[in-house]
Amino acid sequence: MEEKNVIEIKNKRAEYEYFLLDDYTAGIVLTGTEIKSIRDGKANLTDAYCTFIGNELFVRQMHISEYRFGSYLNHAAKRDRKLLLNKRELHKLQNKIKERGFTIIPVMLFVNPQGRAKLLISLARGKKFYDKRESIKEKDTKRDMLRQLR
Repeated sequence: MEEKNVIEIKNKRAEYEYFLLDDYTAGIVLTGTEIKSIRDGKANLTDAYCTFIGNELFVRQMHISEYRFGSYLNHAAKRDRKLLLNKRELHKLQNKIKERGFTIIPVMLFVNPQGRAKLLISLARGKKFYDKRESIKEKDTKRDMLRQLR
């Protein structure tokens, strides 16, 4: 059997900047050249966020590089892309977003075994400066513990 190479593009700043509360896996509406670029690993989630337009959820500022073999059919790198969730999940997220301090952040972009691109999104609340310092301290202590075990 042939093993496909696994594509997982992570938003490394998400855990540092936000408290991640609930996770959801959403499908994405993409064009042909966008999925080809994702399979090449040419995507970036760093500045991306999700927002509601009407009753639909869209991801904004997600950078997917133009496909190098694409012609005039190539896509815009930072266009809004629709996310696919069921109505119950959309309604729950919409109600939570109305509360102060909550936002929806893309955490990881991956391709499932069926070849479909999925986006792991998370309901998040922003961290204060002292919370970020605490996160750095925890990360350093974990790293020191691993060094001592070796």
